[in-house]
Amino acid sequence: MSPNLQAELGVALRTVLDEMSATTTQLIHVLDEEHEALNCADAKALNRAGEAKQMLMRRLEQLDVERLHLSSTSAEAAQQVDPQWRELLKSLSTCRDKNLRNGALVGQRLAQVRRALSVLTGTDAPNGTYGQNGALHDNHRSVQLAQA
Repeated sequence: MSPNLQAELGVALRTVLDEMSATTTQLIHVLDEEHEALNCADAKALNRAGEAKQMLMRRLEQLDVERLHLSSTSAEAAQQVDPQWRELLKSLSTCRDKNLRNGALVGQRLAQVRRALSVLTGTDAPNGTYGQNGALHDNHRSVQLAQA
């Protein structure tokens, strides 16, 4: 591979990683906003944060496809950006931790709502999850995933 092409691939890979880093920083901010919305029970802010989080995750996925393609095209360029990639992985780990924190808070709120509903209805709290159609799925039954 020519040195010029190698240099161009390196620049392109650094650019993708820079974009991934900026997107990850935005995602960290949105996850903090989501946490605040959960704490304040602000449904509008929670919806905004959820939409922003979804958009940023899609962008990260697109950028990662580009990163993988460029890295596979030039092993030398991939080695040159390894320190930048390691820093990005740390930021992505922070995103994961914040998302898990927010998910735990959602789980706590869901348990509270279920307990309140059981008190209001005089029945045991349902033990399951809600599907896309809003129906409660009991955790004790298996659900058919595919049909032969």
